[in-house]
Amino acid sequence: MPDYTIESRYHVPAYRLRTYSADTIAEACRLAIDDNDWDGEKLSYESAGETFIAGIWKAPDTASAGPPIPIPSQFGETIQRKAQHFEILLGLLKLLLADVQSARPPLDEWVGRAAWAVARGEAIIAGARDPDGQHAPAA
Repeated sequence: MPDYTIESRYHVPAYRLRTYSADTIAEACRLAIDDNDWDGEKLSYESAGETFIAGIWKAPDTASAGPPIPIPSQFGETIQRKAQHFEILLGLLKLLLADVQSARPPLDEWVGRAAWAVARGEAIIAGARDPDGQHAPAA
């Protein structure tokens, strides 16, 4: 049975409470975002994010010693899965919209890719693995 070195992580939010004088809520929010002074920050372990896999290496105690093994999508950080999938969805939407605007019927290939993308989006929301299929983009 092979051994794998797995790097798993979770993010712990840091927060601060600070008062800002401003004419509007938007201005106060901008002041808080632009404020780089984090002295006195607090960590919120109760609001820690999900545990996700950040790296895999085939062999014991070999983190970063060789090429990493690709991480199955469902073990990645959900927010990153969503961000990467957004790019796929946007590209497909642009292609399908171009067909509609030019009064062309959409190509079966794009419809198939769109169906796969919807299935993948549902998998991401459910915390499941990506669907198998011929329409998955090349890794």
